[in-house]
Amino acid sequence: MKELREIAGMFRMDGEIKEIKPLGNGLINDTYKVITSGESPDYVLQRINNAIFKDVDLLQSNIEAVTAHIRRKLVEAGEKDIDRKVLTFVPAEGSGRTYVEQDGKFWRLSVFIDNADTFESVTPEYSEYAGEAFGDFEAKLADIDVELGETIPDFHNMELRLRQLVEAVSKDAAGRLHKEGRMELESILADIDANAEDMCLAEQLHRQGRLPKRICHCDTKVNNMMFDKDGSILCVIDLDTVMPSYVFSDFGDFLRTAANPVAEDSPETEKVDFDMEIFKAFSRGYIRGTKSFLTPLERQCLPYAACLFPFMQAVRFFTDYINGDTYYRTDYPEHNLVRTRNQMKLFHSALEKVPQMAEWISSLS
Repeated sequence: MKELREIAGMFRMDGEIKEIKPLGNGLINDTYKVITSGESPDYVLQRINNAIFKDVDLLQSNIEAVTAHIRRKLVEAGEKDIDRKVLTFVPAEGSGRTYVEQDGKFWRLSVFIDNADTFESVTPEYSEYAGEAFGDFEAKLADIDVELGETIPDFHNMELRLRQLVEAVSKDAAGRLHKEGRMELESILADIDANAEDMCLAEQLHRQGRLPKRICHCDTKVNNMMFDKDGSILCVIDLDTVMPSYVFSDFGDFLRTAANPVAEDSPETEKVDFDMEIFKAFSRGYIRGTKSFLTPLERQCLPYAACLFPFMQAVRFFTDYINGDTYYRTDYPEHNLVRTRNQMKLFHSALEKVPQMAEWISSLS
């Protein structure tokens, strides 16, 4: 832990370091709790994964702009206990930036929020909390006057994902389209092709000038909210993917995982089903959180968003399968194909329920 102490010491932190220990179970970044002595706050030290987030300066500039804007909103609203309702990143000694580089690794330090919890449970109750929290997050940033960049360019661009699939098919790098079982692969390709144009609605509307890009979280999971001990929501966390996107990103991506009763790589496709109770709860919270800015068209297209994200993820998994599993970690040769089947089943389940979803959205005030 000596190296970690040296890195933490490169930031303008208060108090002396008493202990540094691992924190959480994140899959992207290495995270540690820095415990200080006396009355000084504790901190969170995190290594930024620059293999995924290649422009660290852009990443941190986005986060600084977002947290500063939210803090101003909280002050204007007369909120109390503001330091527990928005993340605070600590500047580095000398540079004043909110990150440092050490031996090719990038690190940041934020103030630890005491007496707060995150939850993993995907229930209607927590789904509604999530909908309101992420909706309110977008609402607070609707008038931000700083231009943010895309930390992962074209992250949720459906047209790009389809072009990548076409390229993968043309190359067939792993020769999988010519092996036994190719009839199933051809069937999946035909299914994707049959729905491709409809699923590119977002890009079409944006080109027509009818669909704006908003500042979105783009990683809307239940465990990316922090709760106070009394059960109230404190703030949204894990801000690495905050960037310009369509509101469909936050709405659809949450439901892709939360509304599926099994994991995305479960081979038991007969158990895959789009859970309308989760949809109703999340959308109820989301509509409440976004009522200050959501346009009628954005609201009308929310059922489309619920279909878009399992479709997009199926295309990404299938592309990786054809490419020879070069992007997603796999545990066995057909892992990405199993994921594809799962997500296509979820897509069709959601598609069948679009009329129900539309009726529910229309009923919300």
